[in-house]
Amino acid sequence: MTAPFGGRIGPHDLSHAMLVAVLMAQGGSVTLPPGSFAPDALGGLDGSWHAVAMEPQQDGTVRLSVRPRPDVDGPGINVE
Repeated sequence: MTAPFGGRIGPHDLSHAMLVAVLMAQGGSVTLPPGSFAPDALGGLDGSWHAVAMEPQQDGTVRLSVRPRPDVDGPGINVE
């Protein structure tokens, strides 16, 4: 199998990968309630987008959670 993203993954690719993983874990689709794309649902009052944290769990699963975006220049993530 070929590594997705040519073996290199950036913030935009990672966002896409997380979305696809969530959808696949939910059987391929999820129904979102009204307001899911409202500005205050997607980001903070300063206009920045929310960030996502990926945390490995002891049972082998990965928890995705919404976090405030770090106050740094650039994407604010490290992919190892």
